[in-house]
Amino acid sequence: MSRILPATVAVSALVLTGITAADAAPLATGATAATVKAPAALTGPQLADSWQGPLSTRGRYVVDADGKRFKLKAGNWSGAQGTWEGSGSESDAANHQADQMSNNIPLGLDRVPISRILADFHALGLNTIRLPFADAMIDDDTLVPNYAVAANPQLEDKTPLEVFDAVVKALTDDGFAVILNNHTTTYRWCCGLDGNERWNTSQSTQQWIDNWRFMVNRYKSNTRVVGADLRNEVRRDWNDDPNWGWGNEHDLYKAFQEAGLRIQDAHPDILVIMEGINWQGIPQGMFPHGRPTLTPVRNLSNTLMYSNKLVYSAHFYGFTGPNHTGASGGWQNGETNDPRYRDLSPEDLIKVVNDQALFVTESGQHFTAPVWVSEFGTGGRGQTDQKEIDWFNRFTDILVKNDTDFAVWPLTGWTTNGKINDNWALISYDDDGNRKSVLDPGDWRTTAWNKLVNAPGKTGPVAQGERWNMLNVASGNQNAASWMRANAPVQTPGNRQGSCPDGQRLIGISRENRRGLCTDVNHPATGSGDWKVVRDQSTVTKDWAPWYEKLECPTNHYAAGFAFWDTAISGLLCAPATGTLPKTNRVAWFDRGDNPSLNETQIKNDWAPYDYKGQCHTDEYLAGVAYTFNRTQGAPAHGKLGVPDALLCRPLT
Repeated sequence: MSRILPATVAVSALVLTGITAADAAPLATGATAATVKAPAALTGPQLADSWQGPLSTRGRYVVDADGKRFKLKAGNWSGAQGTWEGSGSESDAANHQADQMSNNIPLGLDRVPISRILADFHALGLNTIRLPFADAMIDDDTLVPNYAVAANPQLEDKTPLEVFDAVVKALTDDGFAVILNNHTTTYRWCCGLDGNERWNTSQSTQQWIDNWRFMVNRYKSNTRVVGADLRNEVRRDWNDDPNWGWGNEHDLYKAFQEAGLRIQDAHPDILVIMEGINWQGIPQGMFPHGRPTLTPVRNLSNTLMYSNKLVYSAHFYGFTGPNHTGASGGWQNGETNDPRYRDLSPEDLIKVVNDQALFVTESGQHFTAPVWVSEFGTGGRGQTDQKEIDWFNRFTDILVKNDTDFAVWPLTGWTTNGKINDNWALISYDDDGNRKSVLDPGDWRTTAWNKLVNAPGKTGPVAQGERWNMLNVASGNQNAASWMRANAPVQTPGNRQGSCPDGQRLIGISRENRRGLCTDVNHPATGSGDWKVVRDQSTVTKDWAPWYEKLECPTNHYAAGFAFWDTAISGLLCAPATGTLPKTNRVAWFDRGDNPSLNETQIKNDWAPYDYKGQCHTDEYLAGVAYTFNRTQGAPAHGKLGVPDALLCRPLT
């Protein structure tokens, strides 16, 4: 294979509702490069004038500082993550991916001036560059050899990080948005059993988070460094699978939560980008295995302090599949008998892409967020696999139909002795700086690329939408509120806390799984005073749940979080309102079933599966929780003590 990725994936999209196979028929069929216009190439000043950083999100869309849609039309400028394939001398190009030795800096700087590379990026119609890097780069004080920057002598005698700095500055000065991507820990080429399988395979989780805080602080003053793409293609190592929500050291959900919140403590304005699980299981037919991607997000989504900064991402490649590693050569090499994405029918490909990623863009859900296809691609010149060609055409049609944010892999590569080293690259340079681009004659991908970049889509201002977020303290604290993050260590020691993001309130709690639901719908203005942490019945104004113990927020406070001791609720976190809140009581009991009862939509996107839950109406605020340790009453009769049994809901007006 030209690209050794036994557990790789790539995609980003937004909504597949209503799409049929006929809708997704390849637009490139019967077309020639001349029938699809080339992208409009903006100059650096033109691109810079077209948008303002920082970026944030509104529903399924990324928007700029003025609230206007900013579609991520991106590519991956690889190299700083390392290209050595893990055996043989690192100084021999033959031991590097596609015989291309990056010297741990973005590819191409040895062959053409950076200004020409950026001009070629503009010609592709890009506005964003994903810059992969290795954690190893941060502490690498080795000077990059001068031959590796021969076409850019201003970069001589610099470390890889200093070259990376210069690349970031050049890109952002030229109007591009830059997204930092933690691709690997070491400089070894991704993505097999290489020591880079998880964020903490070759380093601790704390070191990984510290590295991220270093990186975001380093570029904090540059508003065109817009995103932190937390980790590339998390997958199984020799012994263990990554998981989503188990609470152990392999829990990607927990790691993303911790890193995302710590990054926002340091840099509130940067997008936090989370890619799903790339691979679980032993790649043998007799064992469970597959590519979960973003499917776990449907029932367990992430919540940040600034909830309008979360973007999810996914990867899709034709040679991989929903349950196929992407390897070739039989079971001895990790190949499975499952279909690859390129083997799927048009109808099945649409369904799989939606089920694995694009459902996240559905509005009004706890998981609603933009989805960015941060990697996809295939070989261009010399491609002989008709299935790959058909897949690329069909997949780019899906991206077009859904107005999806995307990033192609990779942008740059080498040409050696007239032959392109990596025909996946959209642009290749030879030793003399001559270029072969996807826009130059002879690359079959030209029409599909032009179609993708020129696709019509949402532009202009994007309206603010309703926000829903879930809390999960089963595996640890999840304080998304800035007040609680500042004061949490002294509030409820020994308990696990969860608090809603600023501007949201708690509206639902589950019985045993220690989950909550937050929303900003009809949210009352938040006061400037301290929160109140309620641990006993001293603030209860009326016996609204006879024979039950109760936690109740003080007057003119609303519940915005909770604390649990094991499965027993032990505290209510109450935020102040600016005005007077009504005190009319409505009690929602859920010790025997959901209240309100689940409808079809709620079942489909349940925020606490297999657990009873209570939820106030959107025109109410949650003011109290009832529970009991009496074994003859409520949930304790079913073996659980102190779990929530009822909510006190009061009208907002």
